[in-house]
Amino acid sequence: MSPAPPPRKRRAPPDSVRMEDVARAAGVSAITVSRALNAPDKLSPATLRAVRAAIERLRYVPNLTAGSLASNRSRTVAVIVPTVNSSIFSDTIDGLAQALASHRYQLLLGQTNYRLEEESALVQAFLGRRVDGLVLTGVHHARGVRSSIVRAGIPVVETWDLSDRPIHLLVGFSNHAAGFAAGHYLLGKGHTRLAYIGGTDDRSIARLQGFREAAREAGAGEVASVQLAVPASPADAAAALAELMGAAAPPRALFCSNDMLAAGALFECARRRIAVPRDLAIMGFADLPIAASIEPRLTSMQVRAGEMGLRAGQMLLAHLEGKDAHERIANLGFSVVERDSA
Repeated sequence: MSPAPPPRKRRAPPDSVRMEDVARAAGVSAITVSRALNAPDKLSPATLRAVRAAIERLRYVPNLTAGSLASNRSRTVAVIVPTVNSSIFSDTIDGLAQALASHRYQLLLGQTNYRLEEESALVQAFLGRRVDGLVLTGVHHARGVRSSIVRAGIPVVETWDLSDRPIHLLVGFSNHAAGFAAGHYLLGKGHTRLAYIGGTDDRSIARLQGFREAAREAGAGEVASVQLAVPASPADAAAALAELMGAAAPPRALFCSNDMLAAGALFECARRRIAVPRDLAIMGFADLPIAASIEPRLTSMQVRAGEMGLRAGQMLLAHLEGKDAHERIANLGFSVVERDSA
């Protein structure tokens, strides 16, 4: 009977490898290892290669918690959006991530499903994890959110709206003004029977209010509207359009609170053989990639979502790095992108 093979030596778990072990393996000091992780541009290429080779060989995982306790920084920023199941906020998240990555900040993502109470829970969770900054969607929040953030003393950027009383920093546009501009555009094309399909969230309601104000000023009569529970789908918009077109005096122009709802309305028009824009002009919001690809191509309101995220990140970084940051409110505005549907 052959002797049993010797037991295999178990590799040490990553958290048992210390920074001092990496320093010893690389032939450098622990401070040099720390610089390789946090300020690699301060090391020579040869030293940096040696440290990184030792990290790889030992499978060293830095203790970020210990580092954050020492520096009072977690190097994380949290962004809270209504939904990740729609492309309407993805450009903002992407712009924010790009701005932060260049300064070695990591992004944490939370989803509210358009519920203010869920936003409140996420804010508390992220503050408990000692994030260095917050990016919120909108300017209307649940009771207690503003005071919690102020007590935490961290920079926060509100996005996708405007207010003269931001919590701290703000980058966005006026949803009310955008709705007014949409109404002004459609009325300028000669349409007098206007309709709106949108959600029940505060930003969509503000667009509807602006849209109605434009109609009132022009003497165009009442705006028919269907407000959908959020998040709403193209299928929901199709059902809403069917309801609007079943009225005694159906609309001749429709404004939707986002391009995906407008796409659902266009699909329903195709099924019903409603000619767009001859029988019904349709306008979307946000100028998503689908707007230029759908048939007919969709007229939409462009709101520079990517730049919104980029500017939010830049404003946060300016405060986190102690730079002289005078800008507190950035109004990026909006513009109508005219295409075939209106």
